[in-house]
Amino acid sequence: MDLQKVERVYSNYARVYDQIFGRIFHESRESAVRNLNVKSGERILEVGIGTGLSLPLYPQDCMVVGIDLSASMLEKARERMVAHRLANVQLLRMDAGKMEFPDDSFDTVMAAYVVTAVPDYRTVVTEMIRVCRPGGRIVMLNHFSNGNKLIAACEKVISPLCKHIGFRTDLSLNTVLEGTSLFVARNEKVNPLRFWHLVECVNRKNGSSHSPS
Repeated sequence: MDLQKVERVYSNYARVYDQIFGRIFHESRESAVRNLNVKSGERILEVGIGTGLSLPLYPQDCMVVGIDLSASMLEKARERMVAHRLANVQLLRMDAGKMEFPDDSFDTVMAAYVVTAVPDYRTVVTEMIRVCRPGGRIVMLNHFSNGNKLIAACEKVISPLCKHIGFRTDLSLNTVLEGTSLFVARNEKVNPLRFWHLVECVNRKNGSSHSPS
């Protein structure tokens, strides 16, 4: 999928996303955000903020920046931000593969259902690493392909179909992390079907070996 197609797909979803996908994904999203153990003053970037379902879940003593490619999605997120009076939130229309932030801008970078929904996951992950400080956290909530050969074969078959609705199913976590500075500190399956992986990584770029502070 190219960027224009991604934007078109998610712009079409904007009006119904919360009713359809929000119900499916919300439990895992809520679990992911609540388990971040966010510290006061922490700088958080959420990539692919969508309609902003996660925004009310963050503590209001941290700074949250949400970016998304879809203007229609961001419009819904702004409505939610106003409704909940979230003064600690900033929303920006931005390509996750070409972020307009300086290096090391954030303590935590969160990406829920993003990595398998972008045309070039490698570029997006590289940008997430760049804007996250050394020793900071990069958290991905996503489906990653299963090690079971039968399931993997099925995922590969349906992946081209899934691309038409905005995501792929045949991408493994090892493939996503290969060659990066990310160290997996936590990897657990969430939601009742155990379909989504919550992966928390320490950003060890520039030789950092520290855990997030």
